[in-house]
Amino acid sequence: MALRVFVCRLADVAAGELRPFRVIGVTWPVIVTIVDGQLVAVPGVCPHEDVELCDGELVGSRIVCPGHGWGFDVHTGACAASPGLELRRYPITRRGELGDEIWVDLL
Repeated sequence: MALRVFVCRLADVAAGELRPFRVIGVTWPVIVTIVDGQLVAVPGVCPHEDVELCDGELVGSRIVCPGHGWGFDVHTGACAASPGLELRRYPITRRGELGDEIWVDLL
């Protein structure tokens, strides 16, 4: 069973920018962005050392962690510096009359 939560509206998201959104009951923010024309949602924390990824950079399709410089591909979650380490990607559902509500499945 999925835990689907409302995160933001489409107008709150900008292509190529890491935008963090707080979700009630979740420790870290959810980052939502648009990369290569595709909506992407990922946890706002690095899976390596609990560093906030929203303070990092989006370089092409990679989020680069500000703590250690490791990059994570937003489409696959893969980390080139440490194969086997992955950034989780949240499935996205668009809802609302205009399809402008961004909901993500946290589980």
